[in-house]
Amino acid sequence: MNEEFYLHIFHKQKEIEAVPSNQEVAEWALSLMNLLYPERVTSPDYSINEIKRMFARQKAGLVNLLNATKACEHSDNERIAEVIFAQLPELYRKMNTDISAIMSGDPAAQSEFEIIRSYPGFLAIAFYRIANEILKANVPIIPRILTEYAHSITGIDIHPAANIGEYLYIDHGTGLVIGETTVIGNHVKLYQGVTLGALSVEKYMANIKRHPTIEDHVIIYSGATILGGETVIGHHSIIGGNVWLTKSVAPGSTVYHQPTIKVETKDLP
Repeated sequence: MNEEFYLHIFHKQKEIEAVPSNQEVAEWALSLMNLLYPERVTSPDYSINEIKRMFARQKAGLVNLLNATKACEHSDNERIAEVIFAQLPELYRKMNTDISAIMSGDPAAQSEFEIIRSYPGFLAIAFYRIANEILKANVPIIPRILTEYAHSITGIDIHPAANIGEYLYIDHGTGLVIGETTVIGNHVKLYQGVTLGALSVEKYMANIKRHPTIEDHVIIYSGATILGGETVIGHHSIIGGNVWLTKSVAPGSTVYHQPTIKVETKDLP
């Protein structure tokens, strides 16, 4: 490698906007999750006052993350953290609706404890909800780091700007994609490999709704692909596995892919 290459890397590092490491951001969110759900911790035993102090430390930790983020250096980060933490009770309530949806919808789920400790769908949704709340406070970068961390360990890719209602049930979830401008109603069930994406990814469409709207009580089975900002899946619809949709369907619809499958038998010795 020549000197020009080293100089390029040297100058590039001087231009990078300061942001806490991805691991620091993820560890902050994991610590918050452990406070909200002590089921994630081995034998917790905290007093009320200690719990209050721990939440105060989490809020201070968020302020530190914001202060260390160059894009936030001129923001009132104390106020931003205050606003975000004021929403924690509502955020916690929404997370609990997701647990309830999984518990009532998955016959394999034995307990809420099991869901909180081991279900990738719940972890991905919870990280999305935290990231979305931070994004709504106009904080850059950090929300995407959070959802990409969840993506890396669950295989579930949810953009922090997606608009998702309550009682979301993600079963298995590997390979599931929910795009930036997706709107999802309440009591929606999504299975692995579902894509809620855009018909076009041209850069000029950045501020246009590019992803579909999924209304209440919709079930979308594995491998289905639903594309387009004007595509609306009407409430109480069922979208079968491997369906490809770029147009809206009316409420109460059942849409399914019907391949031709032939099974041949042969004489066995």
